[in-house]
Amino acid sequence: MSVPQPPEPIPGARLLFSLDPAVSHLNHGSFGAVPIGVQRAQQRLRDEMEANPLRFFTQGLVDRIAHTRRHLAGFLGADPDGSALVGNTTTGVAVVLQSLGLQPGDEVLSTDHGYGAVSLAIQRECRRTGAVSRVLPIPLAASDEQLVQIIRAGLRPGRTRVLVVDQLTSATAKLFPTAAIVGVAREHGVPVLVDAAHAPGMLSTTVASIGADFWVGNLHKWAYAPRGTALLAVTPQWRDRIEPLVVSWEQESGFPARVEWQATLDYTSWLAAPAGLFTLRSLGVDRVRAHNAALAAYGQRVVADALGVPPAQLPDPGGPEVSLRLIPLPAGLAATIDAARALQARIGERLAAEVAVMSWNGRGWLRLTGQIYNTADEYERLAARLPALLAQR
Repeated sequence: MSVPQPPEPIPGARLLFSLDPAVSHLNHGSFGAVPIGVQRAQQRLRDEMEANPLRFFTQGLVDRIAHTRRHLAGFLGADPDGSALVGNTTTGVAVVLQSLGLQPGDEVLSTDHGYGAVSLAIQRECRRTGAVSRVLPIPLAASDEQLVQIIRAGLRPGRTRVLVVDQLTSATAKLFPTAAIVGVAREHGVPVLVDAAHAPGMLSTTVASIGADFWVGNLHKWAYAPRGTALLAVTPQWRDRIEPLVVSWEQESGFPARVEWQATLDYTSWLAAPAGLFTLRSLGVDRVRAHNAALAAYGQRVVADALGVPPAQLPDPGGPEVSLRLIPLPAGLAATIDAARALQARIGERLAAEVAVMSWNGRGWLRLTGQIYNTADEYERLAARLPALLAQR
């Protein structure tokens, strides 16, 4: 099977970012990269804040946040009145979990593809309330139909108080059929919380079309917003029950203001987020999505070929827009989280390439991303040098 061809570069895209040109940045999925224009928009907002803090925080800021929320929610296909801006997906998950009113005997159901910090949040809330966490194993190669059937069989109506699933998993770069999962859970009366950390900007699926009770996604990964920008969308029946992690002066205003307002928080990342969407739209949303997915697929095959991994052993991401790709590492490498972190750091230091190394189910995986600032030769350089580094155990 031939290696897929890389996409044509988007002219001038690399110049939109302030990334170190001496490093290949092949891990956009972890922390994103903020375009220079968006950085400047946020700095102007910071300058405004520091010029007169009292005026900035007390005259119209709540309305400015609401206006920003409406803009971002509209882009994502979410109800602006049923959405709240939060710092990141993990924060949104914590808000939902502590608002559920879990009790002893209740169950929080999730899968073994879940993000580590979300799993820790579930465990903490279960310890605090006496509820139980149960994790469903999902084979990496499971089809959408198989995945839905596993979840259907795992639901325990009357006991399962919430199902937590990823829209696109971080550890395994697998696209879940979230709308179908929500449909099955609804048949059994189980609310669903969707961790959509990687969805905004990358995936075209709208929040409304998924229909989850709770959906939370970051805009600072693939939608070019400043870091610390995420949207939590909640269906009408749950909105009055959502409580913030910290009570503020907007507590009596209800959702979403009670969640958004956190006193002296730096709100400039949220207010500058529309500049990120402006950048994405100026480049062409569909064009960026197609470019990034094609480049990630090219990088996956080039590096996999260098490591001797047959195409049949490369995980299928499950959708044409996915810009995260996995490559299995040789057996015994990065089998634990600590070993994965150490290998990731070594690749960064010795090969000047920032990648993600994941440990999942006792196996090490290399995760690559494609972004408009990347070029095909960056993956080719990694492919040429990585085998020798991995051989140095």
